[in-house]
Amino acid sequence: MKRIVPFIILLFLLAGIVSGCQKELPKPETEPKIVSMDLSSYFHAEIVPVYNQNLKEIPSLFIQHEIKGNQVLVECIVNGVSFRESDHSKQKIGKMIVWVDGKKYSEVTSAAFIIKGLSPGGHKLKLEVVKLNNEPYGLTKEFIVNIPR
Repeated sequence: MKRIVPFIILLFLLAGIVSGCQKELPKPETEPKIVSMDLSSYFHAEIVPVYNQNLKEIPSLFIQHEIKGNQVLVECIVNGVSFRESDHSKQKIGKMIVWVDGKKYSEVTSAAFIIKGLSPGGHKLKLEVVKLNNEPYGLTKEFIVNIPR
């Protein structure tokens, strides 16, 4: 009997420890944490819907730009309009007019180009896709760039 008493006490202690640990479970977080992020400084692209190429192509304009010193590197995706006069696979042929601060800067016939020699500060750029006779297609994008000092 003397041997059984310490064993029973030890058994009760272990049972108390095991049952005591179950009551101290951490509470799950029930409220979501909302963190706002400003991604506008990371991305300079505009979202344009993608169309099925087998359907009649609706003209659209997608612009991406990057600032390098006093230059702005511009890449364009123009769906439904070709810049090549010899391209007869598409019905619409055109060019792009580049405006800087409301003044005509140049006419471009390629999808990627560089705007050079901009002074430090903010500049409003406008890209307009037009027909070869300067009649607008209605595809225009405007954005602001800030050239560092």
